[in-house]
Amino acid sequence: MGAGASLLCALLCGSAAAALLLLLLRARGRRRAALGEARGRRARALGRMDGAAARGRQQSPGVDAESILSLSLVELSEKLRRGSLSPDWVFYAYVDKALQVTKEVNCVTDYLQESEFWLQEVKRHEKKGLLYGVPVSIKDSINCKGHDSTLGLAKYLNKPAAEDSVIVQVLKRQGALPFVKTNVSQSLLNYDCNNLLFGQTVNPRDHTKTPGGSSGGEGALVSSGGSILGVGTDVGGSLRIPAAFCGICALKCTGGRLSKKGIVSSIPGQKSAVVGVGPMAKDVDSLALCMRALLCEDMFRLDPTVPPMPFNGEVFSGSRPLRIGYYDTDTFTRPGPSMRRAVLETKQLLEKAGHTLVPFNLWDIEHFVFDISLRGLFADGGATFLDRFKGELEEPNIKQFLLLCKAPGWLRSLVSWVAKPIMPRLANVMRSMKERSVKELWKLHCEIEEYCQRFIAEWRKLDLDVMLCPALGPAFQIGFPGKLSVAASYTILYNYLDFPAGVVPVTTVTEEDEDELKNYRGHYNDWWDKLFVKAIRGGVGLPVAVQCVALPWQEELCLRFMKEVETLTRKKQRNF
Repeated sequence: MGAGASLLCALLCGSAAAALLLLLLRARGRRRAALGEARGRRARALGRMDGAAARGRQQSPGVDAESILSLSLVELSEKLRRGSLSPDWVFYAYVDKALQVTKEVNCVTDYLQESEFWLQEVKRHEKKGLLYGVPVSIKDSINCKGHDSTLGLAKYLNKPAAEDSVIVQVLKRQGALPFVKTNVSQSLLNYDCNNLLFGQTVNPRDHTKTPGGSSGGEGALVSSGGSILGVGTDVGGSLRIPAAFCGICALKCTGGRLSKKGIVSSIPGQKSAVVGVGPMAKDVDSLALCMRALLCEDMFRLDPTVPPMPFNGEVFSGSRPLRIGYYDTDTFTRPGPSMRRAVLETKQLLEKAGHTLVPFNLWDIEHFVFDISLRGLFADGGATFLDRFKGELEEPNIKQFLLLCKAPGWLRSLVSWVAKPIMPRLANVMRSMKERSVKELWKLHCEIEEYCQRFIAEWRKLDLDVMLCPALGPAFQIGFPGKLSVAASYTILYNYLDFPAGVVPVTTVTEEDEDELKNYRGHYNDWWDKLFVKAIRGGVGLPVAVQCVALPWQEELCLRFMKEVETLTRKKQRNF
């Protein structure tokens, strides 16, 4: 090649590189602009909330907002339906409180301004629904007509939902007032609560801690009193973890018990781990009232795939002694001192109240986590999950996981082989997250079914009604959930089994719990076990919950068990 040709080639290559760099810079600029737009829109939404709260104060200057906010959902709904409280007073009290809370913990992402119009419509209804006049907060991923469901991703900005999700439609028909949407982790598949659109939501009990996720905005808002009832989703603990971290109650329903029509999934098409929908509130009676309201003819008509099973109040209000299975470790993620103590103390309370407690031994949890859970969520090698991030700026705390998803198959196999002697759990993660054939996926679905049937057979053999087990906690330091996905082993089990599961706060971290962390080694004493200690350290005074589980479609029994745990716990606390 002559000198002229070489010069021409160099010029062409340089021009191509410059053009590519320019395109990349323009794309990054567009992404940055989208982030700025999202923050501006949120600021304007909060401004509209501020205006609404001010109008409420002007219209009703003598209203005691604090007395309204102190009512439980059952008390509030009764007063609203009897007419002793005005829906206007309640609505504007919660708008004002939600605004104050989000200034402190950054949990509200959008104001549903049409709720002010809906408030006036509800007041004209002759028939008052079970949630008449009750303000309800909604997780970002649940569609509300005219508003974005972003999942914390810029690509979903300016794509408002064409109609309400079925859940929101039913809430409205029961007289509820969906009034805000709340923050989530970027893409939902992380139990922190941070994204580049709306920033980090912090735990109201300790701002250095995460509220959990992905329903973390809901957890923080409800815990702080800015919402009396929230609705979220759960594919691996996304309702239960934030409820446990924030010290409130939540119920993940059996996958088909409540409609998922109009709810955006983190991994579209993934069917191995079953997504559950459910309520979040400060007490179990509130969860039960919400379920009673949602399980109505409107739900069954709007979504015929939901079985027509109205709420069974007799089961919920039952009083017969229960036969309760329990375990204090899943043998995969060793519980911290407060987690284990929460289960054992609750076990003692239940036994003293006349219930029978039976040890339940889990089996093959390592096999479940690596060969069922990870293989099921990422049967396509993570390709669908990665599609969410095309053209997106990545939230820093999820980058490690994204790098793992992006690694080619041969590299994952190599790292798995190298890591096996020193970090067997990491090796198994790398091995499990590879693309499967259709035949392999069908085989996996058979394995999931077999695992579920074996679990139910053991449950039946012990003649159990319900199960008591640990809930992950206390709240992690911000940023740690993205590094500790394996710690969700306690919750994701019940998404694969598709059992209803709820959490109830029962205690707080003590100085003794904190001191015991010095001796924590975990079941593997590996990098993840060491990270777990760092994640929960500094948690004195933070809430710790237990998890309550029932067989599929037995939400009412699960709630009855949760209510029993709550009642006994509160009685013990009063006696102290």
